[in-house]
Amino acid sequence: MSNETGAGHVNDPAVIRRLLQTRGRWAVVGLSNNPRRVAPGVSLFLQDDLGMEIIPVSLSGEDVFGNRGYTRLAEIPGQIDVVDCFVNSQKVGDIVDQAIAIGAGAVWLQLGVRDESAAQRAKAAGLEVVMDTCPKIEYPFL
Repeated sequence: MSNETGAGHVNDPAVIRRLLQTRGRWAVVGLSNNPRRVAPGVSLFLQDDLGMEIIPVSLSGEDVFGNRGYTRLAEIPGQIDVVDCFVNSQKVGDIVDQAIAIGAGAVWLQLGVRDESAAQRAKAAGLEVVMDTCPKIEYPFL
């Protein structure tokens, strides 16, 4: 898989490896029960195959896979290790800013989701950043 995501951010394979091999709490923004969406399948992979704790975040705040849902990152109690973003590129900047505000460890912008300025803000705040790729795509390369 290419590490290039355009002018600017380059995904670090060591960061990807660490995020996918270290059990943690992943807030999945854009996760719903809609089976036609990609987020549920990726989230089940993270939960069932990699042992991550999944916390659904969506506009409706619906529960998914028996996990309590929230409408905003700030509502989630406890530390969030990774904020996984299944929102379009035009909306992801706000989610990244929320991730910075709650002190998340990393943001993961899914395949097709790119925002160079948001990535730079996250890095400047000390968060690790993965952009424009998917854990299910990256995991086999570990």
